[in-house]
Amino acid sequence: MKGDQKVKSPSAFRKYRSAIDAELRWVLAGRKSPLYEMMRYHLGWVDEQGNPSPGSPGKALRPTLCLLACEAVGGSWHKALPAAVGMEMMHNFSLIHDDIQDDDRERRHRPTVWSIWGKPQAINAGDALATIAGLALLGLAHRGIPAGKQLLTHKLMYEACLTTIEGQYLDISYESRFDIVVSDYLEMTERKTAALISHSLEVGALLGSDDEAVIRGLSRFGWNLGMAFQVRDDILGIWGDEMKTGKPWGSDIRHKKKSLPIAYALETAKGKARRELVDIYQEEVIDDEGVRAVLGILEAVEARVYAQGLANEYHDAALEQLRGLSLLRWPRSQLRDMTRFVVERES
Repeated sequence: MKGDQKVKSPSAFRKYRSAIDAELRWVLAGRKSPLYEMMRYHLGWVDEQGNPSPGSPGKALRPTLCLLACEAVGGSWHKALPAAVGMEMMHNFSLIHDDIQDDDRERRHRPTVWSIWGKPQAINAGDALATIAGLALLGLAHRGIPAGKQLLTHKLMYEACLTTIEGQYLDISYESRFDIVVSDYLEMTERKTAALISHSLEVGALLGSDDEAVIRGLSRFGWNLGMAFQVRDDILGIWGDEMKTGKPWGSDIRHKKKSLPIAYALETAKGKARRELVDIYQEEVIDDEGVRAVLGILEAVEARVYAQGLANEYHDAALEQLRGLSLLRWPRSQLRDMTRFVVERES
């Protein structure tokens, strides 16, 4: 990877965005309970009172990749919209629950759902989003997708959901352990993040092609992309600009997350430095002084350099998966751009 210029967001995000948003709104149309206003708030459409709001709806990475994969293999991306939206709703279900489990009070520069409506109701909102994700897939029938592919799409999405929950289980279980090493982190990440991204591409390719080799190739591309995405996310969770990430300074450290830099430090730091890191993470609350101390330990073992190097390795592996796949020219170039965006993004 070369160059220091700020990476630009791939144009695929802009191409599909209005169609993704329209499909999302259609799926939730007619549902008037305050429960659904909580979902609309989380998605950035309304404020706390239900009034239209310019809140950030997120990147829509997973639905964009789903549609891009469908187009890349020569399919009609419009037919894949129900699946793309289902993946996005499943992802947002996991975010609502993740905020509850981590006690995060802010996401995308706004208060989280649970911090406004309470954890019990936020759990309901997340559960409902996961249910609606499945209902959204019923739209595939109206777009002429064969029944067999509809069933396989359901299977892939819910397998990805279950795998994501397994990853979240590991993530939380690591918080009280100090024997975590990089291999443990990678096992958690491939479940929590890579699975849904990989399946988003696999589903898009499935809905646009019958070529199993290409479908598998895009799935593997997505796995590497997902790993790179999470590693970069971990870097931003510790060293990112608070104004760009929307996460409070030191959030991942304060939550005692065993993200990649921390796992690397636990594995490589020696003697006093490692004992200090463990002692800080055993404190009931990590204050500003503790955050600064952890940052010093991470700098000493060059954890940031290691993490970015690993993200770059996954970037290269993702590009290698694209080589030899029969894909249309513009989508192929967008997939390449997406890999660079993922490892260089600032939010």
